[in-house]
Amino acid sequence: MILVRAIIRPEKADYVMKEAAEAGFQAVTKMDVYGRGKQKGITVGEIHYDEIPKEMLLFFCNDEDKDDLIKGILITAKSGEGNYGVCHILITPMG
Repeated sequence: MILVRAIIRPEKADYVMKEAAEAGFQAVTKMDVYGRGKQKGITVGEIHYDEIPKEMLLFFCNDEDKDDLIKGILITAKSGEGNYGVCHILITPMG
């Protein structure tokens, strides 16, 4: 069993969950999270945002299904070429 955690932009969460469900991964836990990546936040005008809102989706799947799940998440969460913070995936073996 594998735990797949996907940290994605909030506007992509519903799309990723819908695509995952259609691919047979119906069970998901969704949480609001905040953080920053390599860009150290974002500056808009004179305001600097140190913590950017994201969504974390947690999926459990069988070892042999993880590649299909991860590929689906990456394709669905993508929002352009080379954009920061599009999707981060963490994989944890369970037991």
